Amino acid sequence: MFARFASYLAAACLSLTALLAAAEEASAPARVVVLGVNHAAQLVSESDQPAALAAFVTRVAPQALCIERAPEPFTRNDHYEFTYEIQDVLVPLARARGIPLCPFDWMPSAEDEMLGFGMSISTVPEIRPARALLAFPEPAALQRGLFHADQRTNLAAVDDWIRNVPAHAGRDLPRRLFLYRTFLQAQRIAAAARAHAGGTVLVVVGEFHKHDIEAILSGMPGIEVVTPSQIGPPSAEQIAAHSRRDYSLAIARFNLLGAQAATGNVDWDWIGRVLDALSHGSDDAEVALLRTRYDRLRGTMDREDAVAAYRRIAGRADASRQAGWDGVLDRQRVDSYFDAFGNLRIDQRARVELARELARVPGRKRAAEVEAIRAVLVKELTPRQARQFDVYWERDIVAAR
Repeated sequence: MFARFASYLAAACLSLTALLAAAEEASAPARVVVLGVNHAAQLVSESDQPAALAAFVTRVAPQALCIERAPEPFTRNDHYEFTYEIQDVLVPLARARGIPLCPFDWMPSAEDEMLGFGMSISTVPEIRPARALLAFPEPAALQRGLFHADQRTNLAAVDDWIRNVPAHAGRDLPRRLFLYRTFLQAQRIAAAARAHAGGTVLVVVGEFHKHDIEAILSGMPGIEVVTPSQIGPPSAEQIAAHSRRDYSLAIARFNLLGAQAATGNVDWDWIGRVLDALSHGSDDAEVALLRTRYDRLRGTMDREDAVAAYRRIAGRADASRQAGWDGVLDRQRVDSYFDAFGNLRIDQRARVELARELARVPGRKRAAEVEAIRAVLVKELTPRQARQFDVYWERDIVAAR
């Protein structure tokens, strides 16, 4: 009898201990780590590369990962085009590891955009102006580190914009909307923190929002704000362990085939090593295309050799497929957010690069071949894609020679 009573008592004590531990954990603050990023800048800076971001997530080991997208479009797997770090790094990583995702952004309705701006600011134009294709022309972008936004002095320009009311109040909608948006972002992050009391919540957000979000959260009970630099960067070995072929393809395509190439602001040594790694994995038609473009931009391959190389690539059996990664979200278009010809197969893109080289050689024969290439490509596209293609062709191939 006594032994049974002792057993019941021990079990009761264990249950009480578990309940007390659970209550203590529930009352413990959630650690919120706000990592400020420059959207897609991971593709131009080796120190801020995609594998470094993935390795930092592993280092933090969060119970939840908060990403910059409103809940409604997130449920449709709908992201901003330019948030490479979200749809191509964070979301796949979180889903593979079973980390809950918490979308926290807020944007005005289409009606409010029309009322305030006279246009829909979230609608992609049918033809993207050259300046609308994402690129990073500033040399400092190549030196950006993972914790760049932790130093508030690095964001002095946007801090000044946030705090200074313009002389004409009627032009103050962008600033006021930014502040309202950031405040609501913080509220959704706070809700995620409350749902993961005692755990760690990692927030990845455009760097302009970071310090205001931290200031708002710091005044809330049950939340402890921790800066990323307090946790520390991943090691070179940890970054290498998170390297993926898709990351390397994204880096190479962004710098070599997109608007970034035209800026000349490219970390050529890094891109060369990225291409070497891709070649070791599989020296397929896509890698050959990227390598030829790299050599041409670097001036280590002359035009005639490039012309011959692009002809060979276009004719390869493995070239008649979509790129391994191209950043295209809308497959009804011919472009991506950084590349006017982003949504082309590898053989089609090789022919575009072939025409780019031929267009810079004087003579009627070469001009006729350039036009013949265009005519064939247009027939391979949908009517909408063909209309876009012709505008980009005139702007980027013909007029740019």
